[in-house]
Amino acid sequence: MNKKKATVYNVLFLAAAAGILIFLSMAPPETTARIPYDENHKIFFRMHKKEAEKKCSGCHGKKAGMPLPKNHPPKYRCLFCHKMSKPRP
Repeated sequence: MNKKKATVYNVLFLAAAAGILIFLSMAPPETTARIPYDENHKIFFRMHKKEAEKKCSGCHGKKAGMPLPKNHPPKYRCLFCHKMSKPRP
């Protein structure tokens, strides 16, 4: 490969990388509520995600008085979107 062709490929690579970085930097901020580190949720911080997700609907279901919004995504993957808060020291 000659030097001119290699330079063109390097410039194209850098332009693509810059484009990807600009695109990612324009992402909206995270708006999903985090799981609070309080007495009600503290036990879930010690569980694996799949195990903890099975228990969310017990309190956040229709019968518990904390219904989920109608347009809420699938109810079985809570911790896919809702991240755990950092425990307070």
